[in-house]
Amino acid sequence: MSLRKFITNKTTAALAVLITVFANTSAFAQEAAAGAAAAPKVDMDEVYKSVIFYILIFLAVCLFIAIIGKSIKVYELSREAQGKPVGINWNRVHASLFALFLVLGLYGVYWEYTVHGNMLLPAAASEHGKKIDEMFNLTLIITTIVFIVTHILLFGFSYIYKYSAKRKAYYYPHNNTIEKIWTIVPALVLTVLVLMGFLTWRSIFFKTEDPNNKPLQIEITSEQFKWSIRYPGADGVVGTKNYKLTTATNQLGIDFKDINSRDDEMADELVIPVGKPVKLILTSKDVIHSFYMPHFRIQLNTVPGMKTFFEFTPTKTTAEMQQETNDPNFKYLFYCAKICGSGHYNMQKVVRVVSDAEYKTWIAEQKTYLNNDLRKQFNLPVAPAAPEAASDTTATDSAAVNTNQMALNK
Repeated sequence: MSLRKFITNKTTAALAVLITVFANTSAFAQEAAAGAAAAPKVDMDEVYKSVIFYILIFLAVCLFIAIIGKSIKVYELSREAQGKPVGINWNRVHASLFALFLVLGLYGVYWEYTVHGNMLLPAAASEHGKKIDEMFNLTLIITTIVFIVTHILLFGFSYIYKYSAKRKAYYYPHNNTIEKIWTIVPALVLTVLVLMGFLTWRSIFFKTEDPNNKPLQIEITSEQFKWSIRYPGADGVVGTKNYKLTTATNQLGIDFKDINSRDDEMADELVIPVGKPVKLILTSKDVIHSFYMPHFRIQLNTVPGMKTFFEFTPTKTTAEMQQETNDPNFKYLFYCAKICGSGHYNMQKVVRVVSDAEYKTWIAEQKTYLNNDLRKQFNLPVAPAAPEAASDTTATDSAAVNTNQMALNK
């Protein structure tokens, strides 16, 4: 066999092998593509929400940093083995990182004030809330100044006094003057803040009631997962209740033997007149909840088996706050601020602050809690069926109806 023929046969055989391999590879690729098309699509949104996904990313970042560190270590050892000077001055690197993080940290403070600062609640809508805001702002200013000064000193000293073979550190173990300054000054500042807080808290909870301007009593009862709001009737006093009287028809356990309870009214929202003191009577039917009115700077626990009280005076109507916030849909709300179960998120009610005239109109439309079923249960006279209101009802007729209602309550 000639050399030329041998090469031709070998070339033909090689081409045959390559064609076979290519055909098999193409077939495999087609099968893989068909399998991928038939496989269910992965929802990447679900992947991004998975904890495992972020754990794997964290491990991958750690592995990358470890590889970089080992590579640098090999680089340094190789230079040391060759008798060359150190390639990386780590003291300078660390000092530069301190300076970098100082700049980033100061920018972070600026960003927090300019971005998150705009997310703060508007000015308080209650008299005592102004004092709370003043305390908060003063504390925030002091702590911000201390934070910035101490971190500039901490990171600045780390950068300026980084290690250098050309100088020797000065041994400075103690200084009585410095110790006195950083002990006495913070103690005085904290004492002032604590006294301000104590006096403010005392002025809120221990105030003398003005007999000429008695607060409006409102009882709010919490339970999983709703609020019940009870207003006093014409007598201005919220009646007593007893958990032993709780039934399907008397879910709040109100004791109607107490005459003050018979004209109490229920409401689906909390409506209060602006400029008038309001006394909240807070109770709970089941577990501890937390009554929270952020715009009025009020938060107080509601505890089963006991009453808690909070008195405040609203200073801005809902309409005024809508103008102030430039939000026509703005609403005051009160929430439960203590996680109390699966329906915790649903425990919120609307609060409307209105003028005195609007409040009187609204309260006149509310219905009493006492109905005929409860009258029978407590052996009270049953109210007669109300006749259909005529268009020409006179003031005398209305007065007669009110007189009959008062007689029934007695």
